[in-house]
Amino acid sequence: MFDITNEEVRGCLLKGNFGLEKESLRITEDGFLSHSPHPITDDVNIVRDFCENQTEINTTVCKSAREAVEQLDVHYRKIQRALSQLEPAEYLWPFSNPPYIKDEEDVPIAKFYGENESKTKYREYLSDRYGRYKMCYSGIHFNYSFSDELLQAGFLASGESDFKEYKNMTYVTLAKKAAKYGWLMTAVTAASPIMDCSFAIENQFGVDIFNGMGSSRCSEVGYWNFFVPIFDYTDVNTYADSIQRYVDEGLLSFPSELYYPIRLKPKGENTLQNLREKGVNHIELRMFDLNPLSYYGVDERDVAFGELFLTYLACIEDVEFTREEQIRAVNRFKSAAHYDLNTVKIRIDHDKMHTCREAGEIFLNRMIEFYADFGEEVQSILTFEKSKFIDNSNLYSHQVLDKYLNGFVKKGVELAKEQQRQALM
Repeated sequence: MFDITNEEVRGCLLKGNFGLEKESLRITEDGFLSHSPHPITDDVNIVRDFCENQTEINTTVCKSAREAVEQLDVHYRKIQRALSQLEPAEYLWPFSNPPYIKDEEDVPIAKFYGENESKTKYREYLSDRYGRYKMCYSGIHFNYSFSDELLQAGFLASGESDFKEYKNMTYVTLAKKAAKYGWLMTAVTAASPIMDCSFAIENQFGVDIFNGMGSSRCSEVGYWNFFVPIFDYTDVNTYADSIQRYVDEGLLSFPSELYYPIRLKPKGENTLQNLREKGVNHIELRMFDLNPLSYYGVDERDVAFGELFLTYLACIEDVEFTREEQIRAVNRFKSAAHYDLNTVKIRIDHDKMHTCREAGEIFLNRMIEFYADFGEEVQSILTFEKSKFIDNSNLYSHQVLDKYLNGFVKKGVELAKEQQRQALM
């Protein structure tokens, strides 16, 4: 952990690197999925995810939350310009839950050719294993790395002798803590309480479903593997080995099939071999819903909070994370995805059980105390996140339900059109 009593460490604590990955479905004016080819083929920052009509924006490495969101906006505007010029025009669906879906064939798997043909075959495998409906969930992945300056200061203060090993263990231990406490990030970014009935009943459209979840994609009805993964956090090699074991046992086809809210990634190609050889480059949080209340699809304050959350975890004492605790951690992620955070219970450390709402407030109070001397901007962000637990009406999921229930897809199309108009201004 980082020793914040060390002045060098403390001085560069919040100087990290940000990256965002934003998925969005392309739709037509009638609220159905687009079937046209991906419209942008000359930009490495705008790609496809599972299906042909699912755009994904990948920012480069940014030095602040604001820079990451601003870069997201640049690519977002480029997509919107391209969609507005199609005949007929298309739009970006602003929600994590999909609009109307006719059937599985209505979800066109992304097509790759030549040396990339294996990407299509992998998507066909996922289609057979999980079904295409769940593949239509869209969200935002938050990538973060500590600055070299902070890692070097932390290394010198630690007394360790091997920098690479120190850096790897900093991230491996962080991944363990993020798995234990990451339910907090699910709760503050949940924004997908409504579904169209076509997600559940083939060839029926236009009836809204509220299933009691604040984030359907992060809940028990969302995108998870068919087993609860157990990781070995002893070091980066044992961590990688624990993922490889599931591939060897046939539970996963590839390591990338591991659908878990927290990932450690190497620089370059995301393989376990690279992770072992090159070490950890950054950590990824995968639970952010698309936020339709924000033009960008994400509130800049939530991006900034991601840094505060991970940095705080990197500074607190190590945690016990047994097999049983890892199983409970997955359940906490799913509990925090519920709409009413007063109906689910969470235990913080060895404390008594609290409602998720109470637990969130307790955890934010700890962070507010930790960052007491870090300035008004930091305190403002923490107060903003805490307000979501004090008053349910501040939760995105509650605001989305109030605004978009009773006509979810029709209202969503109107929002998509308005957001395109804004992007073209």
